Amino acid sequence: MVFIDNEGVTNPYLNLALEEYILRNFDNAADYLLFYVNEPSIIIGRNQNTLEEINHEYVEEKNIHVVRRISGGGAVYHDFGNLNFSFVTDYDVKSLNNFKKFTEPVIKVLNRMGVPAELKGRNDIVADGRKISGNAQFSSVKRMFSHGTLLLDSDLDEVTRALNVKMSKIQSKGHKSVRSRVANINEFLEKKLKVEEFRKKILTGLYQDREDFETYKLSPEDWEGVHKLKQEKYDQWDWNYGKSPKFNIHRTKRFPIGEIDLRIFVEKGVIKNLKIYGDFFGKEPVANIEETLEGTRYELASIKNALQNFDLNLYFGDIDKKEFEKLIFGADEI
Repeated sequence: MVFIDNEGVTNPYLNLALEEYILRNFDNAADYLLFYVNEPSIIIGRNQNTLEEINHEYVEEKNIHVVRRISGGGAVYHDFGNLNFSFVTDYDVKSLNNFKKFTEPVIKVLNRMGVPAELKGRNDIVADGRKISGNAQFSSVKRMFSHGTLLLDSDLDEVTRALNVKMSKIQSKGHKSVRSRVANINEFLEKKLKVEEFRKKILTGLYQDREDFETYKLSPEDWEGVHKLKQEKYDQWDWNYGKSPKFNIHRTKRFPIGEIDLRIFVEKGVIKNLKIYGDFFGKEPVANIEETLEGTRYELASIKNALQNFDLNLYFGDIDKKEFEKLIFGADEI
């Protein structure tokens, strides 16, 4: 395991560019660990509709950064009280959506610190039933990363102010509010820590369990590549926000794998445009499905025929194809 020193960078656009750069350009023979802390920012999941996830006026007023990541899942709020970790490894089908594998080392260290942390649900680390960490994944052909937040001393009130939290998500969790089901790790520690102290304790704990750790300092050439990626992708409005599609049919449903939100524009009985949003996790880009269904007749037989060669588990996780077809067409029985 190689620890990458990000040299104290707190710019979220640069940190996410660094994470992707490591995934796509570093030696495939090694596994990497990256820690970073971001300035106040909202990090949007790959498949989400940004303008519907944020409180736009508040974000503008407070100059909160908004940046889209390449992994799936939901929108999260970052600030200086939140430590982010990322494990970059070889892609393995058994590792995809296996959050236990990547969170277990972190949970073990938290437990030794006295935090009653455990993995619960799809991708959350909780303590006494309250969320202290959310996790997401991304995979390319050969490599993948699993990354997550660690809420140490974050301003939890800002989470609800900055994000438009959907009622479906609140209801699916069985809680009255987002604020009531999240917690800071400092609440479970005898002595409260600063982020830098916490970072050292987590890293020391991970070192303790792995004898083959080493630290890597990025070269000037590395940083040049990271800045180039930031400028060409993460700084761009089209990447972070994108254009809202024209639609006349809106269908949404929360599945065990997350919410799927469809915007469909049908004209003269044909799907002219389709956009798939949601906080699901998948390996393949949903743009493949969108492009395939565009130009298809808006009828059940044509939709089923267009999707027949798709393994939807690669796009959404463990989902029944009939349920997805039902969501597109709005049929009660298929």
